[in-house]
Amino acid sequence: MLNITHLRHISLITPHLEEQIKFYSDIWGLDIVAEDNNNAYLRGAGPEHHILHLKRGEKRGLHHIAFGLQDKQAVDQAAEYIRDKGFHIVESPDYLEEEGGGYGFRFVDFENRCIELSAWVDIHTTFWNKKQEANPLFLNHVVLNTTDIDHAMEFFTEVLGFRVTDWSEHQMVFLRCNKNHHSIAFNQGDHASVNHIAYEVDGVDEVMRGISNVRKKGYEEIWGPGRHGPGNNIFCYFQDPGGFVMEYTCYLTTIEDEKTWQAQVWKRVPHLMDQWGTAGPPKPETRAAMAGEPDPGWVENNTIKG
Repeated sequence: MLNITHLRHISLITPHLEEQIKFYSDIWGLDIVAEDNNNAYLRGAGPEHHILHLKRGEKRGLHHIAFGLQDKQAVDQAAEYIRDKGFHIVESPDYLEEEGGGYGFRFVDFENRCIELSAWVDIHTTFWNKKQEANPLFLNHVVLNTTDIDHAMEFFTEVLGFRVTDWSEHQMVFLRCNKNHHSIAFNQGDHASVNHIAYEVDGVDEVMRGISNVRKKGYEEIWGPGRHGPGNNIFCYFQDPGGFVMEYTCYLTTIEDEKTWQAQVWKRVPHLMDQWGTAGPPKPETRAAMAGEPDPGWVENNTIKG
């Protein structure tokens, strides 16, 4: 079992690269650290080198999702462990060619989803100068759609070492790798895809200023603002120009005592989806946006470098 430290970044494939870059850098509050004709790497106000990678492609989807490990030895041991479990490693442990460097490897899970485990990635030590209405600090969590929520839960707990924090009936499972209530969650769906990506900001005032700013730029929220039951976090969701759903969030529950925490099953009722009652349950259009398009993932003749 692995000792994953944190959610590092997410990499998305988009046929709308230029529009995506402009949205995230000019409106959402991220900052470009590197780009070329086919890629853009964007950071938040925290020290992580980048929290979002956008890659040009014909159809939107997940390129990979990256989690942190402690050091090179942990990466090598993790790769051996993953290989022994029978999962296909698509990039063996090595010094990474992506921006930010580091040492890591990539493999595909049971739904052909690419996962990177890495260490020694560059961090930012300079002062954050890009002050906007909302300044995302880091990725708070990612929610993925799956065709088999029990298999997803078992893989992330029994293979990757995550712990189950809570369930939303048998529709969603929230999984943690550190004190945060969840770094990843899975939603039972008809196909594998990205459900949404949540960006941490510094408090409710910044959530509200971010909402106001995004509205002024011509984008309306698709759900929120409100406060979830599971995780107790404040939320507001938007849809970006590429069709991905993203969230401003803050105040997610932290698990201070692993020994006493008991996972509970939350009922899927309006007052627990949104404790404030300001957002209510998501509309059918929001659920459709979160369902995304079927993502076949990676096959062996794909290359995921670059």
